Amino acid sequence: MSFINNWLRSDIQAINVYHVPKSKNMVKLDAMESPFPLSDELTGQYLAYLADVQLNRYPNPSASSLQQTLRELMGIPAEFGVLLGNGSDELIQMLALACDANDTILSIEPSFVMYAMIAKFTRLNYQGVELDENFEIDLSAILSAVKKYKPKLIFIAYPNNPTGNTFDRDSIISIITASDALVVLDEAYYAYAGDSFLNDIAQYPNLVLLRTVSKIGFAGLRLGLLIGAQDTVVELDKLRLPYNINTLTQVSAEFLLQQKDEIDKNAQTIITERSNLSLALEGIKQLTVYPSQANFILFKALGANDLFEALKTKEVLIKNLSSAPRLTDCLRVTVGTAEENNLFINIVKEYYD
Repeated sequence: MSFINNWLRSDIQAINVYHVPKSKNMVKLDAMESPFPLSDELTGQYLAYLADVQLNRYPNPSASSLQQTLRELMGIPAEFGVLLGNGSDELIQMLALACDANDTILSIEPSFVMYAMIAKFTRLNYQGVELDENFEIDLSAILSAVKKYKPKLIFIAYPNNPTGNTFDRDSIISIITASDALVVLDEAYYAYAGDSFLNDIAQYPNLVLLRTVSKIGFAGLRLGLLIGAQDTVVELDKLRLPYNINTLTQVSAEFLLQQKDEIDKNAQTIITERSNLSLALEGIKQLTVYPSQANFILFKALGANDLFEALKTKEVLIKNLSSAPRLTDCLRVTVGTAEENNLFINIVKEYYD
């Protein structure tokens, strides 16, 4: 046995690494990124803005200026606290680190894989509650699980990844009020959802939101934020590593996130393209298309693995979920530009002709 196999925790050895497929020279529709790069004009302004960055100094420890920019972009009330992370993943990890040994994290399934992975990394128990056959919350099942497992954290993605749908508001309120857990609504796709629980934070002290700038055009910044009551954020901030948001991310985000009109315009374009793409997919009889309030669409396909490979052969990369529990024969496509979406649809139609 090698040194590392002898030394490393056995449960970590049993985990499969988070796989990111190669995408060079591909039309990339697999990772829920925005398809819109910076314009040439904005790129020039951005590079000029970076000219005075002092990389020999540590970043602003609280990223206070960036926090204000995010508040203005997202309409976050002044009475709420904001905590920044190196992507939402770091914030999920902070929340897990706040728990006691043997506490339980509860979530719905299928959902974002990092909830379960981080539970395992931090030696917490994880309990998944299956969605119903329409990928909606089974309220009786989740309330029973809350009563049985008494979770410390409950994660609900809203809209959900990978299914794309939002859930019944009353069901979520029932979960919040039925539990002593901190309920974390992951609003990574808030810009496309048409609904948010942002204003509900004032009413429910055990509610916090997660958001990210990754889905609105800036995945390369790796910037996430947690929004909650001020006293909650003050305590959680103790778990944040010093200088966790690097200088280039802070300065870049402060400049780029002030382009609110452009960000909103691109989001509306994606919502329009999502509708067009859904209609086109629904017109292919070999597919079952699920409703989406995110920037991607989940669909079930006849011969899903072969279709996925056919798309790759034509240099279009989507996400193959067909081997995941509850997602047999399912694929997920990110909404791209009109040109990218048309290319994708034409390949799918040609495959089934």
